[in-house]
Amino acid sequence: MAGILQRPVIAASAVAIASLSADVSDKFHSFRSPGTCFTTSDQVVDFSVSKPLQDLTTSSWVSHISVSKLSDLSFVTRIRLPLPNISNFRVPNLVSNTLSSSVASSSSLVSLYHYAELAKASKPSFMSAIPTSAAPDVLYRWHLPEPNAIDVYETSDCSFVKSRTVVVLLGWLGAKQKHLKRYAEWYNSKGYHVITFTFPMAEILSYQVGGKAEQNIDLLVSHLSDWLEEEHGKNLIFHTFSNTGWLTYGAVLEKFQKQDPSLMERIRGCVVDSAPVAAPDPQVWASGFSAAFLKKQSVATKGVNTNELDTDVLVDSKAVGEPKPAVTETALLLILEKFFAVVLHLPTVNRRLSDILGLLSSGQPSCPQLYIYSSADRVIPVESVESFIEEQRRAGREVRACNFVSTPHVDHFRNDPQLYTSQLSQFLEDCVLTCCKH
Repeated sequence: MAGILQRPVIAASAVAIASLSADVSDKFHSFRSPGTCFTTSDQVVDFSVSKPLQDLTTSSWVSHISVSKLSDLSFVTRIRLPLPNISNFRVPNLVSNTLSSSVASSSSLVSLYHYAELAKASKPSFMSAIPTSAAPDVLYRWHLPEPNAIDVYETSDCSFVKSRTVVVLLGWLGAKQKHLKRYAEWYNSKGYHVITFTFPMAEILSYQVGGKAEQNIDLLVSHLSDWLEEEHGKNLIFHTFSNTGWLTYGAVLEKFQKQDPSLMERIRGCVVDSAPVAAPDPQVWASGFSAAFLKKQSVATKGVNTNELDTDVLVDSKAVGEPKPAVTETALLLILEKFFAVVLHLPTVNRRLSDILGLLSSGQPSCPQLYIYSSADRVIPVESVESFIEEQRRAGREVRACNFVSTPHVDHFRNDPQLYTSQLSQFLEDCVLTCCKH
């Protein structure tokens, strides 16, 4: 499978590289986009846009951790944290000598160990989640809330519930830890603990059933299940992005069911951003990989300007006002679509995807669901999302949905932070904090 998948995609990548010299003067910008949001009672509310968030700055994998964050948290004093012997810590050989000496002598290493111990006081296996060949961009990372994120007007019960709830962010294809940082910071600002999980592109391109990618999911699941089983009353919220995050969520649910079905009951809510597609679709996979290869050069990053078009036209027709892909991107999409038309029908791949998608369709936990999507998404068709939402409602699930109408794929937060965060805040209030409000 690795060879089958890599060679055609590498060829397709060559086409993507050629496209970088194409005209890119049409720079991405924010839009004024009225969003339409629905609850299970089908009430409709219109919102307008505020300023987009600033782009994130990159940082090293330890620079964001500080001892002061932990020392100011009251619950830290109740957790026994055995510190490692720093002098005996061996820094991976692939890290430069300069970086090795600074890391080994820094208190940041102690802070990183504290991060792991807050989740698993007796099993500090978090360090194994840091690949020695790519230390700056770990597979998953814990983010602790700032001490000042605690609302003084909030009841102690609600603060306690938040301290025992972890939000798991599952990244999109090609996402890195820095891309999920803005989401983690927002949840942290509300007092929640966060884990961000991303896949290296190389693992997706060389995917094998039971291979490296699934082993990394096993590592995450083991970490989460150990944390949940330490003490009664701990819960999870999942927040998935695009098809990759959605399928990762399905794989996590599958492993929870096999390991201990009661773990499913600890999931208090699921937020689905820019997904799902209920069946393997070569066109969707081609669009996703094309966007991951070309990044900002891809037409998938372009939304629709609602100042120029009527909202009803935007919702009812995808043919009007859409930006068109460059010739090179069109060629890449054609190659990838033909490639995935073959790969997705390989028996082992098709069976694996069918198992996960079947679980996501009919075997999700009974927790509330929030779907955030857009009619202007060039990767995930709006019809696929809305048909899945209706299917979940018919199955008796508590479902909420918000159509951002004009924002591009997995870029709703940056384009309309006010609407995005208002939807998250209300969802969390209703599905996580209800028990402490009464």
